[in-house]
Amino acid sequence: MNIQGEVAEGFEAVREAFVRNFEVLGDRGAAVAVYRDGRRVVDLWAGPRDVEGGGGGGAWEPGTAQVVRSATKGVAAVVPLLLHQRGLLDLDAPVAAYWPEFKAGGKERALVRDLLAHRAGVPALDVPLTLAEATDGVSGARAVAGQRAFWEPGSAHGYHAQTYSWLLSELVLRVTGASLGKWLAQEVTGPRGLEFWIGLPGAETARVGRVGPVEAPEPPGAVRTRPRRNVSEAYADPSSLTRRAFAAITPLADENDPGFQAAELPASAGIGTARGLAGVYAALLGDTEDGAGLFTPDTLRLAGTELSSGPDRVLVVNTRFGPGTMLHSPASPLLSPASFGHPGRGGSLGFADPEAGIGFGYVTNAHAKSVTADPRAQALVRAVRAAL
Repeated sequence: MNIQGEVAEGFEAVREAFVRNFEVLGDRGAAVAVYRDGRRVVDLWAGPRDVEGGGGGGAWEPGTAQVVRSATKGVAAVVPLLLHQRGLLDLDAPVAAYWPEFKAGGKERALVRDLLAHRAGVPALDVPLTLAEATDGVSGARAVAGQRAFWEPGSAHGYHAQTYSWLLSELVLRVTGASLGKWLAQEVTGPRGLEFWIGLPGAETARVGRVGPVEAPEPPGAVRTRPRRNVSEAYADPSSLTRRAFAAITPLADENDPGFQAAELPASAGIGTARGLAGVYAALLGDTEDGAGLFTPDTLRLAGTELSSGPDRVLVVNTRFGPGTMLHSPASPLLSPASFGHPGRGGSLGFADPEAGIGFGYVTNAHAKSVTADPRAQALVRAVRAAL
């Protein structure tokens, strides 16, 4: 495998892990970037930009971007956290204080922090949306506002896999008058030249590689294990909350469709380069020019504050969430307990670690069956940890 890019002295283990991802763990095309204290110390890419290889797609380049699925959620969380930092959004206010229609269906007591931490009680819809409805800017918000709560908001948590798009989008729209994707571009990514979009501009379409499902091989010496029965049964049962949460858009969207990529779906449709994904998290911490990050020390602490933990009613494992962020846990190991970010189903991962000054981003076109702790991403995280 022809690995491109470079690593700083002391981070050679990350390159070794990246090589092994291709040789042993079945990666096709991928990139990883790591910032430490605002300086890029890892910048690697390899493979074809299209998961199938060939077909004229060409080789992965530094500017190749990919759909990162739920890793989008961690970047999207920057918006409400900045709004809170600026005094425009109260996490302890009822969602209905900003969005009156949301109080229907037993959700009148749902707080903003409940919405951000997957405690709002609406991880699925009684009537799923088509892709056209999901992306029209109106139907999604109307559907989640009218949806009856599956549990009393705030009393439990369950991953809002798809409905999170409309919950967060509408909240941001009601507070700012702008869509989440446009606000992110204007306030965060655009001014810093970060290659990450929630709502891909048409001018950037040509840089996006094709993603697709792959069967990840077992590494040599691996012990074959079966998923826990209750987990596998939940994904297999069409009536389960698990299946219904992931099927809130039905039929499943074609992630390679430019129409899907242009949609502002902050739960699942973010597109970025590894540099862009890592760069967003690095920007929260600070850079080498003035040392000032986007987040104040209080907001950094808030981003890593646990709001939900324990049994997840959708993912059927124990999970930990902060305000829009997923936190370090056995289900999603990050660099350390101080880390916050979000994985994407199938492989991608982005996070920040304030204590280590790390911004991390890994993107891949080879979507494996993993939901949270993908072996390729985890191998890279372990290598970064060893380098510190």
